[in-house]
Amino acid sequence: MSARVPSGLDGMEWAPADNFLGLDAADSAWDGAAAVVLPIPYEATTSWGTGTRYGPAAILDASQYVELYDEELNAEPFRHGICTLPAIELTHEGPETAVAQLRNLYGQLLEVAGDRLVIGLGGEHSISSAPATAWVDRLGDDLSILQVDAHSDLRTEYHETPWSHASVMHRILDRTPNIVAVGIRSLTVEESELIRDREIVTVFADELRRPGWVERAVEPLRPNVYITFDVDFFDPSVIPGTGTPEPGGGDWWQALDLLRAVFAERNVVGADVVELAPRQDDLASPMTTAKLVYKMIGYHTAR
Repeated sequence: MSARVPSGLDGMEWAPADNFLGLDAADSAWDGAAAVVLPIPYEATTSWGTGTRYGPAAILDASQYVELYDEELNAEPFRHGICTLPAIELTHEGPETAVAQLRNLYGQLLEVAGDRLVIGLGGEHSISSAPATAWVDRLGDDLSILQVDAHSDLRTEYHETPWSHASVMHRILDRTPNIVAVGIRSLTVEESELIRDREIVTVFADELRRPGWVERAVEPLRPNVYITFDVDFFDPSVIPGTGTPEPGGGDWWQALDLLRAVFAERNVVGADVVELAPRQDDLASPMTTAKLVYKMIGYHTAR
């Protein structure tokens, strides 16, 4: 068992992982850490480009080159402590079993995490239902799920499984109606009808060009928020390294405008960043994703 795994979690199947930002032992210790990074290199239901299982390792590798000083915050957020857990190795017995396993692990992690911000690094998007529903179980109607994404991911099932990456938000919707989606620009007619019927607040990607979209996304959020951030929210010119790229996405500054407002105006209880599919000739995608994770931690510690 790694020394980085807190007591109470030593029964899980862990694999070695690098330290986020390459922090030394003091700044990455569990005790006193404000944030926890949990790599989840799971991939089973990807439907076009593959490679999301390599996403967490690529993020951790790129993070070694992220500058620790944040000029916007005039601070070094890492000084609040960032503990990187070893990667969790999920079962290959099928996506439903894997999500159930992750749900069990995440519940155990929350029991010992206290007020630490846990950020999961995917892996494909199907993993997000586990931490999201763990928080639904804890906070109920006081929690909103903020989905930042190109795709609505509201299919009842896809490729003969309801636990597909394309169905993850439907699995979350089964548990809570409190979903706000931002950046959507790819969906089926059935998903569109579901959004209308269930009154899911959705800020479509074309709205990002007009004033007031951040306020429209933040205003309906409940006091507590869990963020699931699929990197295909970004236009492919920002992050080309993802399995299902869609033109017309958000840019870096729009992502920060949204995150800055959410962390300032709500209590963000946890997050995941998913669907990075690294390519050998693309350094920008993992670097941008690593810096996005660090910005989330920065906004969290700034509170």
